[in-house]
Amino acid sequence: MQFQELSDQQWKTIRSHVPKPVKTGRPRADNKRTTNGIMFALVTGCRWREMPEKYGDDSAAHRRLQNWQERNAWKKILSGIMKSAHKANKTNLQKISVDSTSIPAKKEAA
Repeated sequence: MQFQELSDQQWKTIRSHVPKPVKTGRPRADNKRTTNGIMFALVTGCRWREMPEKYGDDSAAHRRLQNWQERNAWKKILSGIMKSAHKANKTNLQKISVDSTSIPAKKEAA
């Protein structure tokens, strides 16, 4: 699968939704670089230790993924992207469909 890094414009859209670092301890790795690393690992399905060095430390990326998940950052990022697309008139609600007829029910639900 092909991976494309975040553009500066895409990063600008989501960076305000990224949790702020704590002010103690060692300096935090660059958020955009680490986010690209997280997305690389998720999109390509590679193991964390196989993440290219240009994205920084694989352990830091994995910890950040988990931390942001616990803090609902990914939901905030997705919401921000959707709002930004809506404001830019880049969404077409005519083509959005949620239909349970295409999703089979679990046997336990019957």
